[in-house]
Amino acid sequence: MNTLSYVNLFARDIVALSGFYAGVFGFKEIEAIRSPIFRGLDTGRSAIGFNAPDAYELLGLSELADPRGVKFLLNIEVASQAEVDRLTPLAVAAGARLVKAPHRTYYSWYQAVLLDPEQNVFRINFMM
Repeated sequence: MNTLSYVNLFARDIVALSGFYAGVFGFKEIEAIRSPIFRGLDTGRSAIGFNAPDAYELLGLSELADPRGVKFLLNIEVASQAEVDRLTPLAVAAGARLVKAPHRTYYSWYQAVLLDPEQNVFRINFMM
């Protein structure tokens, strides 16, 4: 069976942005793969990678180095509805912007929608 190993974000400041997710969600850095243009966080089932802008050229993506708009949605699954409520103000205090307060969706998830400090969209979810 195929599995997802990483979701990578291009970030202006890989140290600050990886620190935001580590601080809010308690993810640990995978120090063995740290480089000047990359940081990785272990999420327990997969990992989040943070690539500096230099990685665009490294990957042959130079002409796409300034993407506009929302290109992905990062979902952080938590253990309970109360955990969504607890983590949402922590994320805001750490520099996130609340887009949609914690709420129950029509598909029976409890979630908050936020923008991280670099304006990437992420949700804090509890699948009810």
